[in-house]
Amino acid sequence: MLLNKTITFFQVDSFTGEPFKGNPAGVCILDDSLDDITMQNIASEMNLSETAFAVPITAGNIINAFKFNLRWFTPQCEVDLCGHATLATARVLYDIYEIKADTITFDTKSGDLHVERISNQIQLDFPAGDPLPVELPDYFKSALKLYEFELADSFHEAFQCSQLKMLLVRLKNAEAVKRISPDFNSLIQAEEAFGSKGVIVTAAGDKPYDFTSRFFAPGLGINEDPVTGAAHTVLCPYWSVMLNKTKMRAYQASKRGGELTVELKKDSKGFNNRALLTGQAVIVIEGVIRL
Repeated sequence: MLLNKTITFFQVDSFTGEPFKGNPAGVCILDDSLDDITMQNIASEMNLSETAFAVPITAGNIINAFKFNLRWFTPQCEVDLCGHATLATARVLYDIYEIKADTITFDTKSGDLHVERISNQIQLDFPAGDPLPVELPDYFKSALKLYEFELADSFHEAFQCSQLKMLLVRLKNAEAVKRISPDFNSLIQAEEAFGSKGVIVTAAGDKPYDFTSRFFAPGLGINEDPVTGAAHTVLCPYWSVMLNKTKMRAYQASKRGGELTVELKKDSKGFNNRALLTGQAVIVIEGVIRL
């Protein structure tokens, strides 16, 4: 049914200072909420790993707003947390809508998320994951094709984050992370059997990076995500323990590539359960969706 309604959308490359790198996200800043089916249809039409929909909660013009409801959709489903689309939304609010607040609060399915403008970068304050050691089944190793000759003996250990259901698989070096080429059909089945929603493959990084990673989520309709903020909320506490550092430089070794700084932060009760993700974002496309 033609509703004769238009929505301005933006495509933003996140965790990069250059167009056509990093992770592209769709962003729609709305005056009023859309129904779930329409948001899912828009995300499917955009066909990006995530499209974000933000609605101001505070009264008045958007320029004076400082708190927004924020939701994220892949082409197939809604997700509980997305870092790069949050960064993209903040960039649009700061640069296009020129909001006055330096700190934005997003009301999300993962609670209140605080975003701060710091010079030309944006810092996301997210809940840190709780990666715990698990035994990686042979069927999962097979789906990741860890038995391939060039990856033989590369597997080191595996951890699972209970909140996000992300599986972290550590390999012996950054070269193994670059070489890995999963069987995505088998990986969907392995994720379903194991109860995971996305697989992080990681290793210690080559200089100047502390660690490197890639992220696969074929069960969510994303074979490989270019740069994944949510995955770094799991990588941050894991590598903080491994490297005995609280602040680290990270690189996601996808075809597009992207980088960010991560920092493990204590909350008001003194627990290391916040992950600060800091990076850049570039607006590359502006257009109109007609409903």
